[in-house]
Amino acid sequence: MRLREKVALITGGASGLGRETAILFAKEGAKVVITDINEEMAKEVIEIIQSNDGEALFIKHDVAVEEEWKSVIQTTLQTYDKLNVVVNCAGIGTFATIEDTTFELWHKVISINLDGPFLGTKYGIEAMKKTGQRGSIINVSSIASMVGDPGLVAYGASKGGVDQLSKSAALYCAKEGLNIRVNTVHPAYIQTPLMANVEDVEYVKSLLPVGHFGEPIDVANGILYLASDESKFTTGSQLLIDGGYCAQ
Repeated sequence: MRLREKVALITGGASGLGRETAILFAKEGAKVVITDINEEMAKEVIEIIQSNDGEALFIKHDVAVEEEWKSVIQTTLQTYDKLNVVVNCAGIGTFATIEDTTFELWHKVISINLDGPFLGTKYGIEAMKKTGQRGSIINVSSIASMVGDPGLVAYGASKGGVDQLSKSAALYCAKEGLNIRVNTVHPAYIQTPLMANVEDVEYVKSLLPVGHFGEPIDVANGILYLASDESKFTTGSQLLIDGGYCAQ
């Protein structure tokens, strides 16, 4: 098992990429702490994991609230005595141009998609230092951080911020000798609930050189690699899981 004896905290673990990652991590031996605002869906994930003899804990959590992050980290350490992996997966997607994006919408997207990973990275590092653990933090970014889109102004900005946050934190940890790695993954169009917002599905599919959407497991497998010791020499990197989109 690639994550045996590791404790992993996954935000947004009730659905989409977070759900798939949580289930995969548990299969690979991790004790999984799932956080989300959707309690009912999270319970389903917990049941799936436990039915397969895995170990998981759910904590209701708004990733944009600092005090809730402190509580989540405290509960994790009280329960498992350590933290090895943080996957900042919680996020929202909105389609709006610069003129259509209200200041309220801008702040909502930034608070979840950028403030959340900032707090998760900050307090994840603190917890790993406190318990002396080798650590890996994986922040879920997007191809929207690398390629502009006229209808993704707030989303693209938030993900661009995640990239620079992650690189800065990775360099800090490396130079401080903390043995904590920070990396990002960059999915393209994946079959998750967020895809329900896409109006012209066939057009979007045509943008992908491979000719089809990705599946959540495609991204979860990439996150698993970055969480495992197989990637011990990988930090500050950007893992594209995009069906060739950014190669064009």
